[in-house]
Amino acid sequence: MERTFVMFKPDCLERGLLGRMVSRFEEKGLRLVAMKMLRVTPVLAKQHYAEHVEKPFYPQLEEFITASPVVATVFQGPEVIRVVRDMLGATSGLKAAPGTIRGDFSSSRQMNLVHASDSLESATREIAIYFKPDELLEWDATLGCWLQAPGE
Repeated sequence: MERTFVMFKPDCLERGLLGRMVSRFEEKGLRLVAMKMLRVTPVLAKQHYAEHVEKPFYPQLEEFITASPVVATVFQGPEVIRVVRDMLGATSGLKAAPGTIRGDFSSSRQMNLVHASDSLESATREIAIYFKPDELLEWDATLGCWLQAPGE
């Protein structure tokens, strides 16, 4: 089972969309294994967005991500990194297909509601930034047998 990091960003919380967003992942059959609400500090933002710190757009990104609380989560499931990215749609809500989270709820590149890891390496790194190992809860949903056939 693969895991991925998903952050519901300040615009998601400010717009009161958290429940609707989490529901979409749960309805897809992805298992929530960790969740916490926090305020991203400038130090944490630099750690999370390390590859962007030197880029010209970084100050605006940091200002945005530290503006309001976020909800950090970890979802688990088969091919979960790709599945979540597909569910989000293109980075810009203006380019995201209808039916995707960003296509249905965003009209911005930066205010696109949700961040998700783009690779196994990113997921491993981002999960470790936000969660201690004992905060990840391994559990089997009793309805799991109705979400996938054996061996899938």
